[in-house]
Amino acid sequence: MTSTQEKVDVVLIGGGIMSATLGAMLTELQPDWDIRVYEKLDYVATESSDPWNNAGTGHAALCELNYTPEDSNGHIDLKKASQINEQFHQSRQYWSHLVDNGVLPDPKTFINQVPHISYGRGEKGRDYIKNRYEQMVRNPLFAEMEYTDDPATQAEWLPLMFEGRGPGQVNGISRTKIGTDVDFGSLSRQLLSYVADKGATIRTSHQVTDLDRSADGWTVTVRDLLARETHKVGAKFVFVGAGGGALPLLQKSGIPEGRGYGGFPVSGIFLRTSNQDLVSRHQAKVYGQASFGAPAMSVPHLDTRVVNGDDYLLFGPYAGFSPKFLKGGRFTDLPFSVRGNNLATMLNVAKDNTDLVTYLLTELASSKKSRYNSLYEFIPQVDPSDWDFIQAGQRVQVMKKDSKSGGVLAFGTELVSSADGSFATLLGASPGASTAVSIMTNLLKTCFPRQYASWESSLKDMIPSLGRSLAEDETLLSELSEYTARTLQLV
Repeated sequence: MTSTQEKVDVVLIGGGIMSATLGAMLTELQPDWDIRVYEKLDYVATESSDPWNNAGTGHAALCELNYTPEDSNGHIDLKKASQINEQFHQSRQYWSHLVDNGVLPDPKTFINQVPHISYGRGEKGRDYIKNRYEQMVRNPLFAEMEYTDDPATQAEWLPLMFEGRGPGQVNGISRTKIGTDVDFGSLSRQLLSYVADKGATIRTSHQVTDLDRSADGWTVTVRDLLARETHKVGAKFVFVGAGGGALPLLQKSGIPEGRGYGGFPVSGIFLRTSNQDLVSRHQAKVYGQASFGAPAMSVPHLDTRVVNGDDYLLFGPYAGFSPKFLKGGRFTDLPFSVRGNNLATMLNVAKDNTDLVTYLLTELASSKKSRYNSLYEFIPQVDPSDWDFIQAGQRVQVMKKDSKSGGVLAFGTELVSSADGSFATLLGASPGASTAVSIMTNLLKTCFPRQYASWESSLKDMIPSLGRSLAEDETLLSELSEYTARTLQLV
């Protein structure tokens, strides 16, 4: 049964951090707009934004080594790290604005200070961490970084990892005390509550099944999964912030800009403990170096996580493969995503990434014992009874056309929008959630060029560094860092 079509200004598909951020911004910038949010599951932010599905959050490029590649001459490329760090500063500024205005009353419910540490094993690993530190610390964004290869200092910084290690081991670690842990599930739910309080309609257990062009925007077909009824909604603007579910809806939209895109799903397993003796001896996010052929999202890390006021440790990920695009998706997601316009792209990606396939097959075949052996590299003494395996959320890496190779596998996030600005979606994975504010301001500028000029002043009140470089303005960097640390209770 199909009901009479409703008409709204904005439809946001997916109840995670991207839709929540965009909805909150539009609610403040354009309070007269009618906003509708549709979430397939029975509760918002339980797929990719959930704290246990979105593991290792708080990306600011302080410790993630895949953002700082080293060339054969020892030069560390800081371009990606600087970009992500600036973007995370924008997120902190926007969240601080919302705290100041009572939208987020208790920042401890979603953000907590946790040092970020990079870890290199052996002489080669130590030398890389030291070289990386020496080059990064010259940049004002990373000026607070510290380095040590002294075993006593390492044991002081990370007692669980370094106390009791045998003599003669060589390791290098760098630390930034001002890192954070972010629960994007909690943050998303608070943002969506604010949006709903201001008049938006949020409907869970509602699945968008089709998108069609209309005279003044889009006709969105929605299935009420509980009532088992279908209805249509007319929208002037549609945003798809559905994580791994974004690619199928991009394909349904039929916009030319979406042609050629494919998705490569990667699953993950983590080890988690709530043993407070272990948790109390490791208050940090520690990122190591990736194995050969491992995707960027599979860099091993041992993280402090703060969820619902409780501290945990999380280690992993152990990568795997599933053709599902979402944790609650279908095994047909990958094969049904193949189209005539992306087949060549996907085949070229497969041809050029045999090392990744080998890595994933090895991970799939690994035993529990071998997975614990990876943890031993971080913690010398491990009692398996302290740890539980948990299934992380699905990540769908972007596959897109490339003029040289025919197709590339992109690690990161990519905004795809229609030429007329009436439709946009976000593809990809890390560091998406941490940079959601920057991504959404770029979306506003791209999709709403007529309104953006009138919004810009308000946006700069929300995000004071918008359009400015903190790396090039140390005074502004210091002022805003102090402001956000104070407002978000990170001091």
